[in-house]
Amino acid sequence: MTTAVRRTARRTHPVRPARLALAVGAGVLGTALTACSGGAAASGQDGQGPGAGPSKAAETRISVNLRGATAAAGRPVRVTLAAGKLRTVTVSADGGDALTGRLSPDGRSWTSDRPAAPGTTYRVEAKDTGGGGDTAGFTTAAAGKVNKLTLAPGKNTTVGVAQPLSIVFDHPVRNRAAVERALKVSTSNGTEGSWGWLADYSGRDRVDWRPRDYWKSGTRISLAADLNGVDSGPSGGWFVRDYATTFTVGSSQVVKVDLDRHRLALKRDGRTVMDVPISGGTPGGDRASWRGTAVLMAKEGTINMNSETVGLGDAYDKMVDFSMRLTWSGMYAHAAPWNAAYFGVANHSSGCVGMSDADAASLYRRVRAGDPFEITGADAKGTVAEGNGYGAWNVSWADWRTRSALG
Repeated sequence: MTTAVRRTARRTHPVRPARLALAVGAGVLGTALTACSGGAAASGQDGQGPGAGPSKAAETRISVNLRGATAAAGRPVRVTLAAGKLRTVTVSADGGDALTGRLSPDGRSWTSDRPAAPGTTYRVEAKDTGGGGDTAGFTTAAAGKVNKLTLAPGKNTTVGVAQPLSIVFDHPVRNRAAVERALKVSTSNGTEGSWGWLADYSGRDRVDWRPRDYWKSGTRISLAADLNGVDSGPSGGWFVRDYATTFTVGSSQVVKVDLDRHRLALKRDGRTVMDVPISGGTPGGDRASWRGTAVLMAKEGTINMNSETVGLGDAYDKMVDFSMRLTWSGMYAHAAPWNAAYFGVANHSSGCVGMSDADAASLYRRVRAGDPFEITGADAKGTVAEGNGYGAWNVSWADWRTRSALG
């Protein structure tokens, strides 16, 4: 079925005002602009002479590709004109913004920029260059399953130079190209970067956007995730809303951890502002520290650390001060006064980077989420994986770009 708009041709006799009619799911839209002669033809006032009847009204028809009460979501709305040219088309959603779109070069059709979202009622208003117009409407079928996401960093935050944009999805994403096309990143200085798909430490699908190199201090980044109406694929469900975040990069800070020398240094804008003794994880097994670049995920303060939660048996269960999370697997930098005999001497912890109360307090005060911890040394059990916190910096730029679903 099609929906249609009908308008009358211009006449020289007076006409009554046009009225618009809404047809939902109808094959033809209701009558649009109707002209009444008021008996003018019989009197000759219309210039056609005595006895001449009114000419047949010219018709303009449009069709809308989506119609009815259970129209398919995830498809752009397309309005097509049978004859003449469209002037304007408006497609508005109940409780939402209008869909933007574009007229074809010949003016015969209009296509929305974004797809119709599930479970939404739309109203179509079309006007042509001859003055005709009408309305139509349709409702899309509701989503059988809804996909949601968790987005980092938080809105209007200030982060360190290594913080990526990171999105973790509630359900699997198989239509990765469609989802990635809906994710629009803008930066204040044209920073080069790329999306990369990976498995989060939780096992869920995740996509991160990281710059080629660390961010420049002061960069402002915005993400518009225009996902409403995008199908994430089998077992994933539909997205039924958009998401957005904006954040700013703070001062350029890098934490250097040398497991071989048992030292930690904080460099700000290339200048060393801290250099303190530490003790890393005990080498030779699961208690060793990770090497590579880990990104400070959060400053968690005083927390309970229990070795059983990270698969290390009953080695410890204690409250720990100035805790700075580096990985999901449980690697932290924190105060470890019980290990003071090993600071600057040997790696003798259960995987974390420990230091004195005073040094931990000083570091905690200076660093922010997103600061990189560059960890080097032979006494490590491997490299931080990209999904274990923010380990994308351990993947080469060339390899990272291949992880984009858009090539």
